[in-house]
Amino acid sequence: MAISVVTLGRLPKYLRILKKMQLENINNVSSTSIAKELGFNPIQVRKDLACVSKTDGKPGVGFVVNDLINDIEEFLNINKSKDIIVIGAGRLGQALMNYSGFENKIRVVRAFDVDKKKCDNKKIFLMSGLKNYVKKNKISVAIITVPREAAQVVCDKLIDCGIKVIWNFAPINLKVPENIRIKNEDLSASLAILLNSY
Repeated sequence: MAISVVTLGRLPKYLRILKKMQLENINNVSSTSIAKELGFNPIQVRKDLACVSKTDGKPGVGFVVNDLINDIEEFLNINKSKDIIVIGAGRLGQALMNYSGFENKIRVVRAFDVDKKKCDNKKIFLMSGLKNYVKKNKISVAIITVPREAAQVVCDKLIDCGIKVIWNFAPINLKVPENIRIKNEDLSASLAILLNSY
């Protein structure tokens, strides 16, 4: 089923709430309860969940929490293990490497950098070993946290290595072939929007 980018962006939020409920041993939940927890419109939540759930929520009962978690994880393709690499081991790169909020099956396994001083040969390695590592370990997802001027070159190198999905934190919109999935994360623009709405 086709799904909008906006709806896709809400699914991880539903998943976070559902997993919290799972820990609290809540077996069933209504779309209205989820909407109230997140401050969303109940009708919109119902429509979003209808896109991914294999079963409809029953009146007076709602959705089975465990089933809904499985359906969302399957739709987002996070019920399969994903190893991710980071290119650029500066402060942001290392913060993402150590971030504990990713799903359990999503792991940042290694970082690469051009600076020998940052490389510890445990989790941070020189760029020269990138291609061999990606191919040997069948890595398909990478995060870019390098300076703007280096980002496109790094992006091209990742694609040449076989990377198919890129999450870009460099402040530049990268050019990629149509078969490559990319999300350009502009932190500065996001902050400007937030401050402007204050």
